[in-house]
Amino acid sequence: MRIVLSLVFVLLFSCKGAKSLVAEVHSYPLPVDTTTRPIQQQDHKTYVFGGLSATNDFPAARLNKFLQENDSTYIARIWPENFPINPSPWFAFKLWSETEREIYVKLDYSNGAKHRYTPKLSTDGARWSQLDSTLLQLNQDSTSATIRLNVGKDTLWVAAQEIQDHKRVGTWVDEMAQSPVVQNSIAGKSAFGRDLYHLNIFKGTDYNKRPTVLIISRQHPPEVTGFLCMKAFVETLVEEGASNGFLEKYRVMVYPLMNPDGVDLGHYRHNTGGVDLNRDWAEYHQPEVRQVANHMVRETTLAKNDVVLGLDFHSTFNDVYYTPDSSVARKIPEFTKAWLEKIRVATGLEDINESPGKISRPTSSGWYNQQFGATGITYEIGDKTPREFIKKKGVESARAMMELLLKE
Repeated sequence: MRIVLSLVFVLLFSCKGAKSLVAEVHSYPLPVDTTTRPIQQQDHKTYVFGGLSATNDFPAARLNKFLQENDSTYIARIWPENFPINPSPWFAFKLWSETEREIYVKLDYSNGAKHRYTPKLSTDGARWSQLDSTLLQLNQDSTSATIRLNVGKDTLWVAAQEIQDHKRVGTWVDEMAQSPVVQNSIAGKSAFGRDLYHLNIFKGTDYNKRPTVLIISRQHPPEVTGFLCMKAFVETLVEEGASNGFLEKYRVMVYPLMNPDGVDLGHYRHNTGGVDLNRDWAEYHQPEVRQVANHMVRETTLAKNDVVLGLDFHSTFNDVYYTPDSSVARKIPEFTKAWLEKIRVATGLEDINESPGKISRPTSSGWYNQQFGATGITYEIGDKTPREFIKKKGVESARAMMELLLKE
């Protein structure tokens, strides 16, 4: 009997401990249904018309149909993965021709979606340049855009933004892990089996009982500018935080690609469950959010870390910071204003675009606060923000954060 009672005690204790290592279910004033909905897969194929070829047979491509209108004009149909959806029409395809020629490609969107991204061009998929604005013509209501291109035997990549697919992000993760202050691991798997990358950044023999900063990116596949800013931010933490004392005091956990399936499938916004992942931080219906949220909770609970700040890097039309307003209780309430002011000064901006608000919807920034009592900030970079300024903003944001948090 004593052995049986001891076994029951161990099982009860283990169950209690297991529950404490799982993200809590939260309620919000404006809940969102994030149960799985069907998506429409695009057919991956190569189209050939009189010596001109176009293909979507590569990761991050989006080309639902390619048609010929006349000798020099072609139509690229660009459709989303499902509806309703944020109208952010992502496109990416490759072109080549047996002879050197000038062609017109009409980017044809559907169901009222308007052209958003200025096309980027590349000859190798790594180095990109923006299409000259004189070579782009919008129709009257911006539901299509015609671009003029020179094509030849060498492959021309055309994409809404620079391609940062799952493999490319994985290469960056591996490069970061060459630093002695970075450990890389896998936080879980996407619905289609792609790795959910994780970086654990700290200096010393262990990271127990350290205040912790959480960072995520790419919940929405096309939001590459936010990812680029996150890269510069994290690289600065690694390079400078190892010598200024920050990484001896703090732990940083990074999840750089939250929606790898959506990225590699060329989605406008959703994962393969047909859901906006940044509305799933309540009941965790989608595997990507569920696994990352549980990983964050488990890791920080076991190490007795106090999460003080959570950042989520995104892209939108213009740079903006979505921050908690004064009604949101958090551990370091004075951090946000001081941090944004330091960024403003360091980047030479006349004003900083801040949009404070209450916690209303099940987004990551609200979840950081609900789960940990931390300051949660959605860090948005504009679609057209110059790439050098994106890097500068990422660098200076990291420096400002380290300076302020070292004073805590």
